[in-house]
Amino acid sequence: MKMPNLLDAKIRNESVVEYIEAEPLKDRDLFKGKTYFLKTYGCQMNVHDSELIRNLVEGLGFIESEKMEGTDLVILNTCAIRENAHDKMYGFLGRCKHEKDKNRDLIICICGCMAQEPSVCEEILEKYKYVDIVFGTHNIHEFPTMLANRMNKTDFEVESIEGNVYENLEYKRDSKIEAWVNIMYGCDKFCTYCIVPYTRGKQRSRKSSKILEEIADLKARGYKEVTLLGQNVNAYGKDLPEEELSFPELLLKVSDLGIDRIRFVTSHPWDFSDELIAAIASRENIVPYIHLPLQSGSSRILKLMGRRYTKEEYLELYDKIKNRVPNAAITTDIIVGFPGETEEDFLDTLEVVEKCQYDSAFTFIFSPRVGTPAEKLPDDTPLKEKEERLHRLNEVVNRLSLEKNSQYVGQVVKVLINGKSEKGENKMCGYTETMKLVNVEGATEHLGEIVDVLITDAKSFSLNGEIQ
Repeated sequence: MKMPNLLDAKIRNESVVEYIEAEPLKDRDLFKGKTYFLKTYGCQMNVHDSELIRNLVEGLGFIESEKMEGTDLVILNTCAIRENAHDKMYGFLGRCKHEKDKNRDLIICICGCMAQEPSVCEEILEKYKYVDIVFGTHNIHEFPTMLANRMNKTDFEVESIEGNVYENLEYKRDSKIEAWVNIMYGCDKFCTYCIVPYTRGKQRSRKSSKILEEIADLKARGYKEVTLLGQNVNAYGKDLPEEELSFPELLLKVSDLGIDRIRFVTSHPWDFSDELIAAIASRENIVPYIHLPLQSGSSRILKLMGRRYTKEEYLELYDKIKNRVPNAAITTDIIVGFPGETEEDFLDTLEVVEKCQYDSAFTFIFSPRVGTPAEKLPDDTPLKEKEERLHRLNEVVNRLSLEKNSQYVGQVVKVLINGKSEKGENKMCGYTETMKLVNVEGATEHLGEIVDVLITDAKSFSLNGEIQ
């Protein structure tokens, strides 16, 4: 098996993006009756990639299994954002080896962002000989060919095609109610801590006509909600010809299609324009939920991170959003312990969190990624001190989250019921427009419907309610 260096550590911005129509699957019965297990790590983009992988392997005849043991194919769709994701994947890979020892015909595949990292890819190929196939985020559509070649004991070579956008791809979506829709791939921001531009490639926006076709089809099939997906979603269109749509224009066109709810993730404060705020404020089906990563409240640390805004500029943007969309729920990402972060820098972060009163926040200790500029920055803060800062931050975040959720008690809100609740066998759950998880008794007959729910109780991370 030959593998290219899927991550060259250089984004070839001078290359021309090709828009290629994907061909229908061939040899659909090649693996008929065989079983597969798919495990996904990481972000929404990885989850959506797994929906594509499911369609590809089931198009070959595979049947999905809920457990790895006894299957014919194991696929690990990996994440490279943090070291913890690496550790989890390697831990599970050990379990895969035990299965391989029992069944030499088992095919083990590693794909996703980790496979795009040269050092990781090489390590897997050299140290984990029982892994059969490794491919990256740009080569998912080639997976059936790789499987066929592996079955035929044929050597294969995977070509990295990071500049292309493939259209007409079919997904086996996890839900018949809510759908992810990629509107772009990759990112050009190059935040100093982030591996995404290297694993996902340069920014490539899809043509708006194809996006609108896909969402119109979802609307016709009864989907209630779509989430427009991109690593830096509100930079959509900046790499396209001038006659193409900007992100606010695309958002309004999607709204015109009449789908009940429209979300988008993840946005970068640098690209959050006044036009985008106006678009959100102008349409009822563009939900008032915005994920607006802060990363740090210290302007000094933000500069080291390459974030392109200051603490003051972020707060100004936050106020703009709240003034135009007062009912907006705003969530964020925060990194603690970035190299060089002092106690004063950390207190700046706490100050911003208190001012913004976030509905919730994803918080992390800095995790150096091989090949990124931040990996080489001097870092003399002990891990124990970083953990203590994270604990202090989470205390504030959880307090604010409970306060925000408590404001919903006694209100009747619209909830899209999307599945069984984990809080009880007779409970269903769903989300408000502001992305609050609500658990309700019964409601099985309302699956896929947007219903009125009276909120009766609030927790830090969820709400309880009764259908009206």
